Amino acid sequence: MRIDIITLFPEMCEAVMSESIIGRARNKGVIDVRCHQLRDYALDKHKRVDDTTYGGGMGMLMKAEPIALCFEEIWKQTGDRPHFIYMSPKGQTLTQNRLRELSKLDNITILCGHYEGVDQRLIDEFVDEEISIGDYVLTGGELPALVLADSVSRLVPGVLSDDLCFSDESHFNGLLEYPQYTKPAVWRGIEVPEVLLSGHHANIEKWRHEKSLEETEKKRPDLFDRLKGEGIV
Repeated sequence: MRIDIITLFPEMCEAVMSESIIGRARNKGVIDVRCHQLRDYALDKHKRVDDTTYGGGMGMLMKAEPIALCFEEIWKQTGDRPHFIYMSPKGQTLTQNRLRELSKLDNITILCGHYEGVDQRLIDEFVDEEISIGDYVLTGGELPALVLADSVSRLVPGVLSDDLCFSDESHFNGLLEYPQYTKPAVWRGIEVPEVLLSGHHANIEKWRHEKSLEETEKKRPDLFDRLKGEGIV
């Protein structure tokens, strides 16, 4: 998979995507992440990518043409049109199910917004979908873009050592993950649940499923009710 990030702060994005699991996957060539400085596509000597809004109002708006030029250059490099995502608080909230779908694509391009957002004409003509990571507003789109890039990358085959690394986690099957424990078996007088020490795999799996149900009902009753309505729990 190739992921292109259009941003005003490529160094910030590079720093995050070059570390840990994602960084190792990039070095192995499992994923290809490229961060593009939007100002390189500005049309004036001052490298401006924003301007005042028609109709008045506070703040500046990102101009359409530099973004379009950058995306078209990426498109030229990939050969096939990448799926273009704009990180926006107006977008659909990101879910694990959507991440699974996106992880099957060959190319995605992520636009990081700033200021008061992006000229609507660019969104209408180029953007395939708007995605939000929650009902709040940040100072820029880099952090949401990195959340998306990280979470979709780890689902690409070969990034994690084993599919169980993500298929056993919270949200993958609609439930929250069960509690987990490590050594020592007794910590400050608190013991690890006995079933986990039994070596009886069927009982352990049964316990984990029951605890996933309990965690989901307690911490995310909205998820639990939805799964219950679908007959899954």
